[in-house]
Amino acid sequence: MRKPRDIDAELAALAERASALKARRVTQLGELVGAAGADALDMDTLAGALLAMAAERDGAVRAVWKRDGERFFRGERKAPGKPDRARQTAGQTPGAQAAG
Repeated sequence: MRKPRDIDAELAALAERASALKARRVTQLGELVGAAGADALDMDTLAGALLAMAAERDGAVRAVWKRDGERFFRGERKAPGKPDRARQTAGQTPGAQAAG
């Protein structure tokens, strides 16, 4: 007869691994904030920008952000403060506010 599995021990090990993965993700997000230069922003500005990004529903805007992020991770950083041409042509220059 086979030895029964210790389900409780397996669940505890999985919970520990999940906790370690969450901690690693938080660390990596912090490193990303620093690498992107966003650590120079005050907490209120950074939180506001993240909230605006999370609420953004325009697929074209998100596609530009995604492309910029992919370039960042490939090491193809553009000059700080220099708007992307795709944003300029779409009328989405950084800091531009929608009329309304």
